[in-house]
Amino acid sequence: QVQLVESGGGLVQAGGSLRLSCAASGRTFSVGAMAWFRQAPGKEREFVATISRGGSTTMSADSVKGRFTISRDNAKATVYLQMNNMKPEDTAVYYCAATPNSGLYMLASGYDYWGQGTQVTVSS
Repeated sequence: QVQLVESGGGLVQAGGSLRLSCAASGRTFSVGAMAWFRQAPGKEREFVATISRGGSTTMSADSVKGRFTISRDNAKATVYLQMNNMKPEDTAVYYCAATPNSGLYMLASGYDYWGQGTQVTVSS
């Protein structure tokens, strides 16, 4: 089993920045790709970004390209999401996800492990 714990959420003004962290524990040697998803009130959970096991390959949603950057530090078993030039529409609960597989997935069904989520609120 793998446990994921997110941190770094909070309130930020439009145009500001936040960095989310997600620390993995347990059988971290089995973790392959990791990802960030988000869910706004009344909306379905949506893909934000994913990163390969070694960190060399990433994919991100069109809505965050050029603004958000995903990265990971395998020595610390942690994945990050640097969010810049934030917009009110970025307001959501952000979830970290992980899979034992090496492929990158944009669907939530591709991930086996999930964190509890961290709230991000962007004020206009």
